[in-house]
Amino acid sequence: QMATSILHRATGVILSVGALIIAGGLLALMMGQQSWTCFTDHAGAWYGQAFLFAWTWVFAYHLCNGIRHIVQDFAVGYAKATFIRSAWLSVIGSLVLTALVWLAVCLGG
Repeated sequence: QMATSILHRATGVILSVGALIIAGGLLALMMGQQSWTCFTDHAGAWYGQAFLFAWTWVFAYHLCNGIRHIVQDFAVGYAKATFIRSAWLSVIGSLVLTALVWLAVCLGG
C-alpha cells in the first residue's frame, strides 16, 4: 500500500515535468523552424526517446492507479488480498498500455 501510494505521488510529479517539456515544445514550435528542429532533434535522440518511453509508462501507471483509487473511493477493494491484486493490476496494466502505445508508435513510424 505504501509503495503504490508513493509511486502514484512520484508519477504525478514526473507528469508535471513532462507537461513543462511539452509546453517547451509548443513554445519551440511557435518560435519557428530552427527552434522546432532543435526540439525534435533532442526528442529524437536516445535520451529523448528514453524520456518519452519512461513518461509514457508514468502516464499509464498514474492513469491505472488513479482508476484504482476512484474505485476505492466507493469503498470497494479494501480487503488485503484485493488491495494487493489491484496494486499489481495497476503495475501490469501500465506496462501493457506502455507496450501497446510504443508498438503503435514503432509500427506507425
